[in-house]
Amino acid sequence: MGGTAGDMRILFLIDLWDPRIGSSIRQMYQHAESLRALGHETAIVSTSTDPGEVGWREVEGTQVFLIHSDYPARLRAWVSLNNRSVIGELRTVLEDWKPDVVHSHLIHMHLSYEALREARRAGAGVVFTAHDSMTFCYQKLDCFHGGEEHGWERRDYKAHWSKCIPCQRLRYRPGRNKAIREVLAETVDRFTVVTDEQAVAIRANDIRVDRTVNNAIRLQAKIPSDEQVAAFRARHGLEGKLTVAIGGRLHELKGVRQVFEMLAILRAEFPELRMLALGKEEAYAGFEPFAREAGIDDLVVTPGWLDGDELHCAMAATDVMLTPSTCFETFGMMNLEAMEFRRPVVATSFGGCPEVVRDEVNGFVANPYDVAAFAERIARLLRDPGLRGEMGEAGYQLLKEHFTIDRLTTEFMEEYELARESARARAAGVK
Repeated sequence: MGGTAGDMRILFLIDLWDPRIGSSIRQMYQHAESLRALGHETAIVSTSTDPGEVGWREVEGTQVFLIHSDYPARLRAWVSLNNRSVIGELRTVLEDWKPDVVHSHLIHMHLSYEALREARRAGAGVVFTAHDSMTFCYQKLDCFHGGEEHGWERRDYKAHWSKCIPCQRLRYRPGRNKAIREVLAETVDRFTVVTDEQAVAIRANDIRVDRTVNNAIRLQAKIPSDEQVAAFRARHGLEGKLTVAIGGRLHELKGVRQVFEMLAILRAEFPELRMLALGKEEAYAGFEPFAREAGIDDLVVTPGWLDGDELHCAMAATDVMLTPSTCFETFGMMNLEAMEFRRPVVATSFGGCPEVVRDEVNGFVANPYDVAAFAERIARLLRDPGLRGEMGEAGYQLLKEHFTIDRLTTEFMEEYELARESARARAAGVK
């Protein structure tokens, strides 16, 4: 094995490697940096659809090895179990780098679940973190609440062919979920999730969960100045406006159409209201007809995909952050980013958001299908700057107390120790 009692070699597996495109990816790099500060060694294996990008590179101080993988998305239910095009190169990295622990994040698109078997064969302890429902669902989970017939209040998380076939049709693969359960049971020493409600959903599908390790962010060394924020507002026509925002990958199941209905309700009381759609403009373009139909297209501001200082300015220019997902929202990293900027959040009641956004503490929790009730919670914050300030400050304090990279690193170190001990016991032939 590659480590001693005092240090470890920790190899991360993740399909996407660019920290600019996702909060959970940025979290991994921040975690890796914290591990190195403690004297451990880190590296990442990831994939790229561009064959010109393959090989080793350094990203934010971490060594990253990219393997080429590109195939039609319709085949994911098959390729996700064993992507033979990447396994050989992954095996070489494992043999050369000799990790004590392999920590797997998102691998259901390219690296595939076979990567876990390779990590186990290499003698590493294996930690698996589920960030979503893909261990038992083919997509964003949205069939659990029972619809209007059940008031959207059911929590039927168990996957079943009678639900999956109508959803996936020709993409449905018999035996997929069973195969994933088996490889997880055979290879993973420690299985972690990011919220307790996610653990409920995964356990409902007969998968062992060992621990909840909440997501985290590293606080910015500095936040944008008032001048920078004012300039951002001026660039996007937000001067003197009340601003709500949605962020991340804009998608039907992120509640975009429900927000349009909410804006139609809110604009009568708040004529200066604007909504920032913090995502790719081309993704929002698909929603424009619905915005026009709702009569609120003039309220939507689309600055395009932002990162770095521009994203921070957008957060600072937001009065209320919205996380209105109509699917199972596992955690909602935008919630933490809003809390960092002392912004209250109105969040979905589906999934793990209520564990991050504490109702009536640092925001409100509501069912996004109850458009009027969700809109009224937004209105309460828009009416009352004092309440926005109180809840924003409460969120910031909660963030500093619990959702920090240092806390996350401490908890994962405990998981790594347990995984490494399991690997050593296997090597010694101890059952």
